[in-house]
Amino acid sequence: MRILYLPNGWTLLLCFAVWTVINLSVVNICLFLPDKVFNPRAFFFRSHPFERDGQLYEDIFKVKRWKQLLPDGGGLWKKRGYKKRHLEDLSEENLERFLLESCRAELTHWLVISLFWVFGFFLPASATGLMLIIALLGNLPCIIPQRYNRPRVLKLLERTQSRRNAGSATVS
Repeated sequence: MRILYLPNGWTLLLCFAVWTVINLSVVNICLFLPDKVFNPRAFFFRSHPFERDGQLYEDIFKVKRWKQLLPDGGGLWKKRGYKKRHLEDLSEENLERFLLESCRAELTHWLVISLFWVFGFFLPASATGLMLIIALLGNLPCIIPQRYNRPRVLKLLERTQSRRNAGSATVS
């Protein structure tokens, strides 16, 4: 429901400002949510059968070809951020942190998409639909690698834990 009517130039400027505020606000909210919210085994974050442990994203979107081109926003937030581009430390602790942060990144992008409706306050309905398309185009490419990588890292973590448990069983 449009309630604000501005000249086109101001409306365009407002669109850029609102996207910026939405993105920064959602990022800050997600950075300060408790870690327990981001359980990679929870229904929202876990891989579902149709995803075939992330293989769907390689088959349909060829995610391995382009995921390295995406920016890694984790490096922008010095104290709370976590870079996810390269997994160099394969310790259990770091794999758990990667999983948590991939859930945080995914939720952040879904929340940004979900706020497209805010533009309805100052754009015509047809333009609000365009904002949904822009939100999807800007955020789905960031969600897809999270959904692709998480099952693979979970399996790696499970193998690491199995080896550790097998090693401690033989020592006893």
